[in-house]
Amino acid sequence: MQTRESADLARVKVSDMSDNVTAQREIAATPEAVWALISDVTRMGEFSPENVGCEWIGDRREPVVGARFRGTNRNGKRQWKTACRVVQSEPARVFAFEVKAAGLRVARWEYRIDPTDGDGCRVAETWVDQRGKLVTWLGGPVSGVRNRADHNRTGIVTTLARVAAAAERPPA
Repeated sequence: MQTRESADLARVKVSDMSDNVTAQREIAATPEAVWALISDVTRMGEFSPENVGCEWIGDRREPVVGARFRGTNRNGKRQWKTACRVVQSEPARVFAFEVKAAGLRVARWEYRIDPTDGDGCRVAETWVDQRGKLVTWLGGPVSGVRNRADHNRTGIVTTLARVAAAAERPPA
């Protein structure tokens, strides 16, 4: 018997390189609809298993290059905040942001959206590790995650499944 989680894993292609993790999934929704969900950082807590919410900060409160937002993450009883900045934003194509914690580089998250035949699209989510030795060492005690690549691989699969469920839901 196939569980929902194993069905989601079967629909996702995952690849790893030493400093990044990428998974992709086909979603039965337009690139515009998917981009609107992904680039609305205030909804990220609905999709990510680790992020519990984001809020825009500064003057720009929309998904444009240079806009900043604060993310709140949780793993069990551990909670931490990150400072994020949008570094790439092309509607219906790509949304990317870089993350810092305590002023130190942590990661780049990127979502690439490619149309498929019909009205669907393929979404690739990539985590690029930008941590130095200090942040890597501190990351385990702060977040409770020792192997960040494995943890993020699982989280990306879950995030893409949740984005697909939201994008494919019929309008109310």
